[in-house]
Amino acid sequence: MPKRYWTGLLIGLIVLDTALTFWQNLQLPLDGDLVSIVFPAPWYQQVLQDPFGWAVVTKNAVYAGTNRFFAHAAMGLYWKQVPRVLQWFTTPINSLYVASALFSTVVQVLLVLALAFYVRRGGGGPRGSWGFWVAAALLVPLFQTEGFYEQMGVTNRAITYTFFYAFPLALLLALLWPFFRAAHARQPLRVHPLNGLLLVLLMVVIAFNGPIATAAVAVLLFGIGVYWAWHRGRAIISPTAPAGGQWLSGQALLLLGVLAGLSVYSLYVGRNNAENSHTHTLGQLYRLLPTGFSQELEKEWGLPLLLLLILVNGQLVRWLFPPSAERQWVLGSLRAVGLFAVLFLVLLPFGGYRDYRPYLIRGDSILPVLLALFYAYGVSTYFLLFQLRGRIRSGYAVLVGLFLLTFIYMDAVPKLPRNNDCERWALDQMARAPEPEVRIAPYCNVLSWGTIPDPNQSDLQAQLLHYWGVTDRPKKYYQR
Repeated sequence: MPKRYWTGLLIGLIVLDTALTFWQNLQLPLDGDLVSIVFPAPWYQQVLQDPFGWAVVTKNAVYAGTNRFFAHAAMGLYWKQVPRVLQWFTTPINSLYVASALFSTVVQVLLVLALAFYVRRGGGGPRGSWGFWVAAALLVPLFQTEGFYEQMGVTNRAITYTFFYAFPLALLLALLWPFFRAAHARQPLRVHPLNGLLLVLLMVVIAFNGPIATAAVAVLLFGIGVYWAWHRGRAIISPTAPAGGQWLSGQALLLLGVLAGLSVYSLYVGRNNAENSHTHTLGQLYRLLPTGFSQELEKEWGLPLLLLLILVNGQLVRWLFPPSAERQWVLGSLRAVGLFAVLFLVLLPFGGYRDYRPYLIRGDSILPVLLALFYAYGVSTYFLLFQLRGRIRSGYAVLVGLFLLTFIYMDAVPKLPRNNDCERWALDQMARAPEPEVRIAPYCNVLSWGTIPDPNQSDLQAQLLHYWGVTDRPKKYYQR
């Protein structure tokens, strides 16, 4: 079959998978943090008034979301504008779920496309559109909305978490691309001054988008620093040793220095985030970590299966291919991902604890590790598919096909068991009710994590629903 037909088939499969993802996201309820961030609640006012946490530095202030300004601002802007625009085409109630599904799906597409660029560049295969779509097709099934979601979900069922976790990591992948490309080409990084300024602005946005991307940056920069120091030391001791780290030009070091400074400052400001308060000591948190690790692996079998394939890929690359630049890059990538995962997990006790995440490790808290594993799987699989020959290649292609079909089958759930049917019904009930306070079913949570027994507790929700046009005036609601 000609390559263009295979390309069309891959694109079709990716589009179908993305359409199913959108349909699944359309069924998800709205989470309990959305209203307090979008409207916002009084406890989130200061982060919007103090974007860079100066009050923490000058007054040792403690307030919610100290280093998360851009996440709060982006979420507020999106949810105040997009549902109202969508109401040109659909009902006010439906516009809320379309807005949520649209954002989650777009973030997933951005992550898939970004990772596909990284995989195609590092995998040693064809550089054209054919190679790109192969890489994207390898990655798409890993993004689970149902299936293995509890273990390795990337975009969250709670739209707030997608804004605060997955979205900044998509921005981080865009930021790191010029550095990755230079490192792979083994050439000094050179960017136009205007592009350099844009990278710095993106660094600011990422640094003040929350701790998840900033923590990933800290681990990456530590690894790059060790890598740079090792190559510098080797060059001094043995001038004839193979060169390495050529991409770390003065320009690269300057930009990475700016990123490091912003990240350190953000992490410092984030220490005074009121939402981080708990009574555990650091030693107690470290004792919780092994339990979290084992529970995460035992929760479902998707992640262990992914880890197994990565290990198999690494051994195949090591055994079947002679030394080459491509082989060295793939094996180096696998080692780097392993070290990144270990360091990231070891640092989790410094900021990963929440009451709802009692053992620190959960799909959202280890999201950078999951994306790194996706890359490790993608780059090694891509390399093997294009470098193997004969029957070994055919057998390996069958293995990868079965792996991908397993993930597709597990996630192919048209009707989610936990959906927004009840919430939609309750919103429709409120929209039709003539009274200013509406009693809704106790099992139908609306824009909340739990039941609302007192109508005064739904004041913000009532105002936001009226702003969206769901109700003709603010209507409080309660559940009894």
